[in-house]
Amino acid sequence: MTILRIICSPRGRASESYRLSQRIVERIAGAADGAAPSVTELDATALPHVDPDYAATLSAPQDPPDEVLERGALRQSAELIRSLRDASHIVIATPMHNFTVPSSLKAWIDHVVRVRHTFRITAEGKLGSLSDRPVYVAISSGGEFSESGAQRQPDFLTPYLRHVLGTIGLADVTFFSVQGTARGPAALEAARAKAEADIAAHAFGARAIAA
Repeated sequence: MTILRIICSPRGRASESYRLSQRIVERIAGAADGAAPSVTELDATALPHVDPDYAATLSAPQDPPDEVLERGALRQSAELIRSLRDASHIVIATPMHNFTVPSSLKAWIDHVVRVRHTFRITAEGKLGSLSDRPVYVAISSGGEFSESGAQRQPDFLTPYLRHVLGTIGLADVTFFSVQGTARGPAALEAARAKAEADIAAHAFGARAIAA
């Protein structure tokens, strides 16, 4: 079993989303049979944006020569896609920034959602090329986005991630969240307790993995 954890907060391992993701990793490990899983961590905040070669390749009918593929963003993309293919589980630790994904997570998405590599274009639309496997998203948010009421903020993060991951074949996506982190210590502890209860209730070992 191999877990790829993508860290998207500028606070890194000190972030609330990383703390929540650790609970998820522990539950995945606890549901595993045999040896402890291998965990690979990727700091998405260090990723560069895609470059002109990458942009030109996306609009071309085929990939460029090998000497172009082995440089810049195209090389980075290939490495990120390889790590994604190799993982039996993906854990994304991300804050919600301005109602949606942070720029670091968007940069990772731009690298791995790549025509002819993780999806292909068909008469019916885009068809994912990756084998499905569990994706767990640990979200931290200063406000609340899942409750009703006047203080509920818009959520463009979860529907976007579900759709874009589905585009490359990853349809088994589960979200956990710690919401209202900016509302004081009591609200934070209550949000943590709710998130951990949700994780405890989830059947992490319920489905077979195909990496």
